[in-house]
Amino acid sequence: MTVTTVGFLGLGRMGLPMSRHVAAAGFAVQAWNRTPRDVESPSGNLTLVDSPAAAASGADVVVTMLPDITEVADVCARPDGVAAGATPGTVVVVMGTVSPVAVRAWAETAAAAGLRVVDAPVSGGDVGAAQGTLSVMVGGADEDVARVRPVLEAMAGTVTHLGPLGAGQLAKACNQVVVATTLAALGEAVTLARHGGLDVAALLDVLAGGLAGSRALEVKRELLVTGEYRPGGSAAFQHKDLGFALEAARQSGTALPVTALVDQLFGSLRWTEHGEEDHSAIVRVIEALSGDA
Repeated sequence: MTVTTVGFLGLGRMGLPMSRHVAAAGFAVQAWNRTPRDVESPSGNLTLVDSPAAAASGADVVVTMLPDITEVADVCARPDGVAAGATPGTVVVVMGTVSPVAVRAWAETAAAAGLRVVDAPVSGGDVGAAQGTLSVMVGGADEDVARVRPVLEAMAGTVTHLGPLGAGQLAKACNQVVVATTLAALGEAVTLARHGGLDVAALLDVLAGGLAGSRALEVKRELLVTGEYRPGGSAAFQHKDLGFALEAARQSGTALPVTALVDQLFGSLRWTEHGEEDHSAIVRVIEALSGDA
């Protein structure tokens, strides 16, 4: 089946540029957001509609870029929701980061409403969303993934099918473990450098050229140098995602001792006035523990 029309729910910092890339690829995009947004699209293929049902009407695929599975379930089940507007067999793609346990459970409810589900969380942040270079981790039945792949490829640099439903979210949980622990380690390194009188910018250049180099360091370098943690991937969302990793670990009997500690660090940042800052603001917690004002 050739996909021509895509419903897109959630036009935030990530969702809006993602929807524009899908429209630029030639799909007719029917977009909905919980609050008003300017969705002007150079391609002219992006239309703002007034309900999730309208976004799903006539769509072959419905993409959700929403904070958690609770919001996904709501926009599907509400009276003017996806299930009310979609034809039976429509595939709902859950692209926000949610619990792998929860998405599998919700898919049973979705199936009763005639909807099929693919989970496809992303890595790459707002930069990757803007550039169309996201890495997409996909879980779902082979036929469903094949159906939505052209839509995913329109906004991504890499699309990898990792297994049955929930596999994509489990892979994203693994991704977030690495990202969070890397940022916490960078926070410790930056704080140690400052206390020891080193130039942080010079230090990060040295780290980037050796084994300590990473994509996280490359993308967050400026924020770590300036200490201006403007909103990007938020500390609050990072903490939420670590909770999903720990939930999956408990279910599978996996020990994540480092992740458990980093989860506590991000939790202590989340519940402050800095929780909506970029997740590299974890430096603030290390600084506070080090006695900095």
